[in-house]
Amino acid sequence: MTAEPSFTFLGTGTSVGVPVIGCGCGVCVSEDPENQRLRSSALVRLGGYTLLIDSGPDLRVQALRERLREIDAVLYTHAHLDHVAGFDELRAFCWHRENPLPMHATRGCMDTLVQMFGWAFSEENVYKGYVKPDPRIIDGPFHYGGVKITPLPVDHAAVPTIGYRFDHHGARSIAYLPDVKHIPNDTMWHIKEVDILIIDALRPQPHPTHFSVGEALAAIQECQPGEAWLTHLGHENDHHKLAVELPPGVRVAWDGLRLAL
Repeated sequence: MTAEPSFTFLGTGTSVGVPVIGCGCGVCVSEDPENQRLRSSALVRLGGYTLLIDSGPDLRVQALRERLREIDAVLYTHAHLDHVAGFDELRAFCWHRENPLPMHATRGCMDTLVQMFGWAFSEENVYKGYVKPDPRIIDGPFHYGGVKITPLPVDHAAVPTIGYRFDHHGARSIAYLPDVKHIPNDTMWHIKEVDILIIDALRPQPHPTHFSVGEALAAIQECQPGEAWLTHLGHENDHHKLAVELPPGVRVAWDGLRLAL
């Protein structure tokens, strides 16, 4: 049976996760499961395909929680460790494949993956059970069947970073921007009035490489999506306190949340 079209938040946390090691703040000691955030990653089920966005350090726990058995491809946003450090966990999705696993990334991100995990990309990687990558450089929109995937370049630190927009006939459009400090005009044009916008909102205070909550809300106001969800959340954000402060149509995501498309 083909899974219903959906977007699942595998993780909604920042690079150190929440709770933060050694921290005793109210959010980090909270027993509210919505304040417990693994590193940001997502799963898109659309058009009969299962697409993983990023392979962060919590991928094993996330995959087990979601009972994830197969994926058709990995889409990388950028090469920061909190988005790639679970690369070796992709072995589990290669064991039963006849063909290598497609991995989509910008040239810079792919170069970093090759440098970090050279054994996987090596011609000598012929042993069953290892990660078998099929590297595919992103140079524009691409398709999986009837699913159109549009890369969305954004500014985030000094690392080339992209988000993604997904479009499929009969499903709601969705744009995912988990790491962003500035949205260029061309990317903003591509996400105008998208049905669902998912966007970085690290903390209430300004940050040099991520949107604050206020900056995220300003971008949402400019974009005018059908609905918006905040992700990549640090321990400065208490889920329920933040939720009641948000304008209509904007909500706080949590780990395991599944949006029907």
